[in-house]
Amino acid sequence: MAKGRKNTKSREKETDWQERVVQIRRVTKVVKGGKKLSFRAIVIVGNERGQVGVGVGKASDVIGAVKKGVADGKKHLIEVPLTKSNSIPHPAIGAGGGAKVMMRPAAPGTGVIAGGAVRTVLELAGVRNVLAKQLGSGNPLNNARAAVTALETLRTFSEVAEERGIPIENLYA
Repeated sequence: MAKGRKNTKSREKETDWQERVVQIRRVTKVVKGGKKLSFRAIVIVGNERGQVGVGVGKASDVIGAVKKGVADGKKHLIEVPLTKSNSIPHPAIGAGGGAKVMMRPAAPGTGVIAGGAVRTVLELAGVRNVLAKQLGSGNPLNNARAAVTALETLRTFSEVAEERGIPIENLYA
């Protein structure tokens, strides 16, 4: 009986979080005895309700690398403020390595207009209507990190009003 209960808990945890592998690279390191082969996996983890993280895992097998990537992604989670139309509150720009990502809020029904790793980050964050563009590098890891940086800088109207010490109505004037 105890086993049955444990399995339902682990299933609930797994259904809450979604993980998508963006890239798997075979990496070789030249050592004294020859070449040592390992794998690097870039994994994006999100719950589609405003939390997302990018993780990197390296191991001698693909499954181990993906598991490590998921664990790393869950360590580096960020909160994303979403509007009522499942968009972002304002335009944002993020940088990571040689990559730059530009994001703009979009009208309901637009969908996620983005490519590559940025699209995956936005979908797993729960953003449904957004326009995004990758600038500079095409490296998936740098683009994913740039997207996360852009999402980190987002603030809601209520947060800005609270910081300034004024009512929300005065922001629109």
